[in-house]
Amino acid sequence: MMNPLQLFSLEVLDTRLIPSSQDAINQTKKNAPPSRWRTPEFIFYIIVHMVIVPQMIFAAVSASNEHSLNYEMYAHKLQQGWILGRKVDNSDMQYAGFRNNLPILTGTVFLHYTLRRVANRFSIPRTTFDLVFACIFLTALHGFSVIKILVIYSISFLLAVKVTNRRLGLSLTWLYSILILFLNEWYEGYRYGNIHPILGVLDGYCGLLPRWDVTFNFSILRMISFNFDYYESVASNTDIEKKQRDEKEITERDRIDIGPPTAEYNFKNYLAYLLYTPLYIAGPILTFNDFMYQSKRPLPSVSLRRTLLYGLRTLICIFVMELILHYMYVVALTNAHAWEGLSSIQITMAAFFNLKTIWLKLLIPWRFFRFWSLLDKIDPPENMLRCMSNNYSASGFWRAWHRSFHRWTVRYIYVPLGGAKHPIQNMLLVFTFVAFWHDIQLRLLAWGWLITLFVIPEVVAKLVFPAKKWASRPIYRYMCAFGGVMNIYMLMIANLVGFAIGLDGMWDMIRDIFSSWMGVVYLIYATLILSVGVQVMFEVRAGEERAGINIRC
Repeated sequence: MMNPLQLFSLEVLDTRLIPSSQDAINQTKKNAPPSRWRTPEFIFYIIVHMVIVPQMIFAAVSASNEHSLNYEMYAHKLQQGWILGRKVDNSDMQYAGFRNNLPILTGTVFLHYTLRRVANRFSIPRTTFDLVFACIFLTALHGFSVIKILVIYSISFLLAVKVTNRRLGLSLTWLYSILILFLNEWYEGYRYGNIHPILGVLDGYCGLLPRWDVTFNFSILRMISFNFDYYESVASNTDIEKKQRDEKEITERDRIDIGPPTAEYNFKNYLAYLLYTPLYIAGPILTFNDFMYQSKRPLPSVSLRRTLLYGLRTLICIFVMELILHYMYVVALTNAHAWEGLSSIQITMAAFFNLKTIWLKLLIPWRFFRFWSLLDKIDPPENMLRCMSNNYSASGFWRAWHRSFHRWTVRYIYVPLGGAKHPIQNMLLVFTFVAFWHDIQLRLLAWGWLITLFVIPEVVAKLVFPAKKWASRPIYRYMCAFGGVMNIYMLMIANLVGFAIGLDGMWDMIRDIFSSWMGVVYLIYATLILSVGVQVMFEVRAGEERAGINIRC
């Protein structure tokens, strides 16, 4: 019988997190600190959690439910739910699009899985099946806009195969990709009628998702990945098959860095990669080299048992999100800026649980589509390694949040720019691109720059107080906890600005919190409570090390 804890094991989440050798496991265990869970200090911390967490939940519920002072300001945003006759806060348009179409998506997963098995039985080539299914899926999804998508894809492909100069080809690839980001935003998908009146009839069928340009940003990443990997393959004049190594010795780094034979960088494989149905809408991002390798050789880590456990884990996350949306109307409250008259704890907890919904609204689709991909024996990286409440480092947060995108930026932007030789400058460029990639809006640009700005104090603190010199001192852990609290405040500010209320809303919220001396007292109280939370996070990470696992984020 399965141990319930197996459902939450790292093997179920992503086998990439499991150490590759027993030596690595033993070394991690050796360096791990002893457990503190049974010390008086941590028993006190556990008691604090048992007292404070229910208060946090109650504050968010009381701030936003039907008995709240400002309920009428956002009641119109709520819909009838399915849990005990309660209303549901389905006002976040991004998650509502996924939630409302979940039955259709689930049916598509079942259809894709069934047809794949039929195709395998009749020995239909994998890329052929991928292309046929993708064309049908995209036509249903975007209607005649598929033609526009294919035109954009084709131009990017031609830049790679026709421009022989590597530096020029990559420069044109980046310029073209960024230009497409701006043009897609500016023209909102290029209506055929605006191109020529006679083409206006094609605007009559736009599919289930008319705004194809909203999800096209993921295609931009795949376009760049293909072109970059192609130029790297031509320059290296080698491929993974020439290595003549046992498949068990091929690492993920090999799959990413060493591409297939140059002949496989063709238009058919290019389209199969860009249009791969399970990952098309929202990722996770898989590089072209890795996709081609897994298409021919499914990884040993992909098993039906692990995939089904991962699917069950995803289903639990969906149910948690439903509970929040039915009992905490914090998304509607925050969007309406309806916190006048609320206490400081109610305002901050409404903001905190709004961030929880942001985390879940991204985690759930990513895990759903990754589950679909795992069913199809393609294993992309897990995008969310940590719970939102298990982050106290700005740099670690970024590595664990949308992890496949982080890895993509490291491979295709950060390292080519020089990497750690110019860390702050390169991080600024990376986050500027990341902000524009998300959406061309001032608040997201502010988010990208704030993230970069907030990493600087952490970098400086590590230089001034290096772990090799300070880690043995008892005070060091408390200094790190204080730094972790400051990072949490900064991460909350940055993500609320970027994904919830913008700069103006952030200033309004801060003003309302500190409109009285009670707000200042509350800030001191919250800082002490957060420091307890950070200490517990430290011990959770130490527990991972004692188990031989070292997740560097």
